[in-house]
Amino acid sequence: MLKQVFESDFGESYVKCEHESGLKIYILEKPLYNSAYAIFGTKYGSIDNVFSVNGEQTEVPEGIAHFLEHKLFESEDGDAFTRYAETGAYANAFTSFDKTCYLFSCSSRFYDNLEILLDFVQSPYFTAATVQKEQGIIGQEIRMYDDSPGWRVMFNMLLGMYKNHPVRIDIAGTTDSIAEITDELLYKCYNTFYNPQNMFLCIAGNVNTEKVLKMVEEHLKPKERFELCRIMPQEPDEVLKPVVAQQLEVATPLFCFGYKEKADSMPSIKERICTAVLLDIIAGDASPLYKRLTEDGLINDEFSFEYFNGPGYASVIFEGESQNPQMVAEAIKNEVNRLKEDGINKKLFNAVRSSLYGNAIRSFNSIESITMGLVDCAMNDTDLFDEVKYLKSITADDVYKRLAVLENDKTVLSVILPKGE
Repeated sequence: MLKQVFESDFGESYVKCEHESGLKIYILEKPLYNSAYAIFGTKYGSIDNVFSVNGEQTEVPEGIAHFLEHKLFESEDGDAFTRYAETGAYANAFTSFDKTCYLFSCSSRFYDNLEILLDFVQSPYFTAATVQKEQGIIGQEIRMYDDSPGWRVMFNMLLGMYKNHPVRIDIAGTTDSIAEITDELLYKCYNTFYNPQNMFLCIAGNVNTEKVLKMVEEHLKPKERFELCRIMPQEPDEVLKPVVAQQLEVATPLFCFGYKEKADSMPSIKERICTAVLLDIIAGDASPLYKRLTEDGLINDEFSFEYFNGPGYASVIFEGESQNPQMVAEAIKNEVNRLKEDGINKKLFNAVRSSLYGNAIRSFNSIESITMGLVDCAMNDTDLFDEVKYLKSITADDVYKRLAVLENDKTVLSVILPKGE
């Protein structure tokens, strides 16, 4: 097994291993901690609806990755949650646009819990009857999210921003699309994406690396490698619809305002870090814009921002509550224009960079944050310490260059209005 050790200059280190099957394993030991956190995941998300295996193309219904995540906990003998209840571990799973992750955290019996994780994720059990039952359950979940203002404001923005890319489709799919899912399709997707060559195991906490690797050797089921190709549609640079509005049961309008970035390839880790700093300069707590919007009563504590990116998509997003979302969007545009003309304030840049650097260092006190960071390493082939490294080295000029991706003619404002307005 190929093994590498990565060390930081602030006392942390982790091991990256690649099993002969292709499985990537990341382990950061915290021997003084009382707990541990583990994620067994696959590079398979809601956007992976068209793919080819050894040149043979397949198209599957929207929402099938999420559906598969739900079903994988079941077996002929019961479900994984029951097994975890006996060990006292907390267990969960999630599907995002580009990955599916199965996780647990515990303060005792770590290796028993790891054995459960390795077992059920590698032991699919689907039948026509259980699929039909799950269609009803997930159908209810989809209808619930259709009425969720916080969920709809985000996805309505993506629907306005993207014409072809599957990131515009709800992660759970639609009631019509999940009705097309069969046990045969689930097995096909499982056998395609749940191959060790496409998977990762990330662990942080009070564990022993060699014992973990020995367990992987004992419990990993061998599978034949093959050529997997994800097929994405061509996405135009322009947005589809600059304004999207919907009425739901809310007291105050919600908004989601995004800049579409051309995303022929994934942004580099340096670009991601520079964008994070830029967003804090534009609209963070210490920014002039945040102060003005707050004093004018246009935003409240619900205001936030993020750099949203993945395979073939990237956007900068601002969201929150406001009685006048259009005015907030215009204020953000004006601030972006001002920064392009005046440049980055060096004092604010240094303050933001120092704050984010401190947050990055403190994140190593959380085994959950560490494990999620290791997942990001597995997904993007990066180093866990890259964020700290770039936050020390980037300049105001590096951050200024990222302003170029914020083009005011490529924005979408999504608004959820109170019913009757």
